[in-house]
Amino acid sequence: SIYTELSTAFGRQGVQAMLIETVVPRLEDETNALLGRMTDNRMNVKLETQRERASGQGDPRETLEILVSDELGPRSYEMYSGGEAFRVNLALRIALSRVLAQRIGAPLPTLFIDEGFGTQDAVGRERILDVISAIGNDFEKVLVITHLEDLKEAFPVRIEVQKDESGSTFVIS
Repeated sequence: SIYTELSTAFGRQGVQAMLIETVVPRLEDETNALLGRMTDNRMNVKLETQRERASGQGDPRETLEILVSDELGPRSYEMYSGGEAFRVNLALRIALSRVLAQRIGAPLPTLFIDEGFGTQDAVGRERILDVISAIGNDFEKVLVITHLEDLKEAFPVRIEVQKDESGSTFVIS
């Protein structure tokens, strides 16, 4: 009976299911809070962990579906523009980092954002800068890597890397 209990506890419907059931709603909430700030509450995500089987018979199958909606309703992730997809990705990644750090009781001192701004129009870039500014206090350091001149000027401290035929150099400004 002990082995049966352990098998249940560590099986698909045991501890891992319990963890998923507690973490996924927090991840969804964190993501939507960030995404709402980035899109004036026009976009949101819903995370589904189970899907009915195509046959309609048997238990639902385990999955992780990320359903994205905007003012037009839900549509396939692939149907969103590069800028919209970037915002969803950024919100999900920051939210996942926050939830994982909270779960293990670790600080999340640094946020790295590497490129991706090229898919944004001017308004989208401005919103992302607003989000970075708004969540900046949540981190000791926010490091943004970009080649876009107008974004470089948005940050008071920069490490600018220049590459020429003799190698790379950097200047802190």
